[in-house]
Amino acid sequence: MTDSRDGQTYKTVKIGTQTWMAQNLNYETAGSYCYNDTSSYCAKYGRLYTWDAAVGKPTETEWETLFTAVGVQSIAGKVLKSMSGGYNGGNGTDAFSFSALPAGSWVAYTEGYVGGYDDEGYATFFWSSTEDDDSDYVYIMSLNDFDGDVYLNPNLKRDAYSVRCLKD
Repeated sequence: MTDSRDGQTYKTVKIGTQTWMAQNLNYETAGSYCYNDTSSYCAKYGRLYTWDAAVGKPTETEWETLFTAVGVQSIAGKVLKSMSGGYNGGNGTDAFSFSALPAGSWVAYTEGYVGGYDDEGYATFFWSSTEDDDSDYVYIMSLNDFDGDVYLNPNLKRDAYSVRCLKD
């Protein structure tokens, strides 16, 4: 897949009935960040996007379709994670070439919390387009270093996460 905005080419992978980007989006726009504000992290992980800047976000149902295609939720994380880059033995098997790297996140500064970049090497988080009943929350897909599960839970929209696009 080639992004017509900047000419970057992304690997794709067909899993079940879906065709996913096999790399994180790396299009520079307002509201996007390189981990630790360092360009080498963008080259490795793609960019982290705020809710408003993120494009091509799959729905909660589309993420669930992916989980079903790769097996039960308790192993989906293991088979979607890359075979390298994770700390604490947190790598996966990358059995479906989804190649999710532990890109971390950017957490907004809020009262009582310093915020900043977090979890590189330990976890990755992907936006969905599905808002929770409370419009301040949206469903986030996450993979962690400590297990093979995949999680799809509502999180606040204030932070910045990775984006994986799905072909319509």
